[in-house]
Amino acid sequence: MKTPVKIFGREPAALLALFAIIVKLAAAFGWDASTEVQAYVNGVAATVMGITIAVIAKDGLGAAVVGLSQAALALALGLGLDWTAEKQAVVLAFVTIVVGMWDRTQVTAPVPAAAVGRPVVPVS
Repeated sequence: MKTPVKIFGREPAALLALFAIIVKLAAAFGWDASTEVQAYVNGVAATVMGITIAVIAKDGLGAAVVGLSQAALALALGLGLDWTAEKQAVVLAFVTIVVGMWDRTQVTAPVPAAAVGRPVVPVS
């Protein structure tokens, strides 16, 4: 079984969420950054995370696509796209589901050779 991708012992999505919150906290408590600049910073972070996951996983094209989608949405919002949080969540959920469906057709669970030749015995 393949081990999930971890960076500093954490899931990449958790690290990306933490980074986004740190950017918001910094802006709330002293960093004089416009909404546009915050969107650019979060967009770059999402892109870097997607590419990092793809490199670590060695077959993580899906992760890169999701990261790119997050980055593109963050940049579009920073450039003036006026979407509610609900619309953003729906679009990103859609992208994640489509990528997941595609990944499912590309991944095969490893089966030990001993399990393949074993006869099925009913349990009573």
